[in-house]
Amino acid sequence: MSRLGSPVALLGALVAALLGALLAVPLLAAQAQAAGPSPRLSVTVDRTEISTQLGGKFAFRSTITNNDPASVSGLIAHLNVVGLRDGVYVDPEDWSSQRTHYLEPLPAGGSTTITWHVHAVDDGVLGMYIAVLPESGVGLPPVTSPMIRLTVAEKQTLNSGGIIPLALGIPALIGLLTLGVRVRRGRQPGR
Repeated sequence: MSRLGSPVALLGALVAALLGALLAVPLLAAQAQAAGPSPRLSVTVDRTEISTQLGGKFAFRSTITNNDPASVSGLIAHLNVVGLRDGVYVDPEDWSSQRTHYLEPLPAGGSTTITWHVHAVDDGVLGMYIAVLPESGVGLPPVTSPMIRLTVAEKQTLNSGGIIPLALGIPALIGLLTLGVRVRRGRQPGR
C-alpha cells in the first residue's frame, strides 16, 4: 500500500469532501442572508406606464411589503422623477407637494400602500420610481420600485396666449361698427 492509502479510500475521502462542500454552500448562504442587516423589502406600483398632457394631474399607488420574518421600522418612501431624454429638465419639487413619506413600522409580512399625487410640469418622456431607505441613512440599501414610464405631451391650445378673442373680436367689432354706421346713414332724413 502507498502512504496515501488505498485508491478506494482516497476516492471515498474525495467524494465526502465534495459532498460536504456542496451541502455547506446553501447552508452558508442561508446563514448570511439571515444575519444580513437588510430586511427583505419589496416595492411595487399599480402601473408601469402613464400618459398625460402638460399640466395634467394624476395619481398612482405604491405598496411597500416587509417579506422578512422580523418587523422593520424607521423607513422612508421617496418619489423620484427623472428625465429619460437629453434636454428634459426636471425639478422634482414641482411635481408633487409630498414626495417623502415616513412609514409606520411594518410587521413581519406586513405592507403599506401610499397614493402619490403628481402634477405634470414638464413635457417629454420621464421615469418615476419609489425608493425606500432607512431614516438613519445607514445599514439598509435602498430598495426601489419598478420604473413608471411617464409620457407628458405638450399641451396643444388654439388660444395660445389669449390671442383668439383678440384675433376674432377686433374684426367682428369693426364689422359691427361699419354695419352700425351704414344703418344710421340709411335712417337719416333727406337721403
